[in-house]
Amino acid sequence: MSFEENIRKVVPYTPGEQPQRKVIKLNTNECPYPPSEKVTRALREFDTELLRKYPDPECSGLVGAIADYYKVGKEKVFVGVGSDDVLSMCFLTFFAGKKPVLFPDITYSFYDVWANVYGIPFETIALDEDFNIRAEDYKKENGGIVIANPNAPTGVEEPLSKIEEIISSSPDSIVIVDEAYADFGENTAISLVDKYKNLVVTRTMSKSRALAGMRIGYAFADERLIKYLNDVKFSVNSYTMNMPSLIAGREAILDDEYFKEIRDKVVATREWTKAELKKLGFSFRDSKTNFIFATHESEQAERIYEVLKEKDVYVRYFNKPRLSDYLRISIGTDEEMKELVSLLKNILKR
Repeated sequence: MSFEENIRKVVPYTPGEQPQRKVIKLNTNECPYPPSEKVTRALREFDTELLRKYPDPECSGLVGAIADYYKVGKEKVFVGVGSDDVLSMCFLTFFAGKKPVLFPDITYSFYDVWANVYGIPFETIALDEDFNIRAEDYKKENGGIVIANPNAPTGVEEPLSKIEEIISSSPDSIVIVDEAYADFGENTAISLVDKYKNLVVTRTMSKSRALAGMRIGYAFADERLIKYLNDVKFSVNSYTMNMPSLIAGREAILDDEYFKEIRDKVVATREWTKAELKKLGFSFRDSKTNFIFATHESEQAERIYEVLKEKDVYVRYFNKPRLSDYLRISIGTDEEMKELVSLLKNILKR
């Protein structure tokens, strides 16, 4: 017998390319603007003497700021190292049964990775031809449900009524609504947390609050579910969030004016980009995120991706069934998107 037999082997999540030189980077849905000046000032004034001490395991300052901002009780808030960490903890905590967890076939590709790592049975449910969820498909026995809304990589936002229909139809299962991109859309399920004891809503500061490099995620749920999450967290690592991240996250939440300013700029640029892409023969569902998932009427997505990459413009291409005709284009600054459109005009002339 080889020791290899006792090693867990999985196919890992593959993130977007991270080129280590100056490029136009539109492939990982990062915010194109810097963090709040309040964040910068707080980090500049950070007392490095504190680094020799462990951070607050309960993340009290950050939890309190999030709770106050969203007007929920502190006992209903959980924080982690990016929403990936929060979601991973949710999978580990809530999906310990034998029935399959349900999530769409086209969605955030980390879900099946976590399921495989933790030995969780799962079933993917096909989106319809317009990339929409069919609520009736989730009305069957399950060990849990995960819905990204708005969805990635499609950018489609489902109405809150459909999300609630799915939640209410599975009262004996935990339903996770992943709202990584909800700040750019129109709906949120946070208002349903008090109504449904089986609901968990996850969020991130990586996109709309320009803190991808600090890794800050959070979740809302009934206090009993938050306790279960913390019990698992403290059984794995009590000190998951470092002190600079706790401080940066708190300051970012407190600067609501700046958050709304850069969010609105991204949305305005997104709408301009949609109009320009349509002129060039691209089509897409109406994105409610900080990216556009687009296909061209005649040109192959892979070729466009490769030519753009040669010009140091990075977008995301997925060589997967149902996705290979599409490009996911993150929204950058106005200048970056104008450069992208200019390059696309030249590419599509050939």
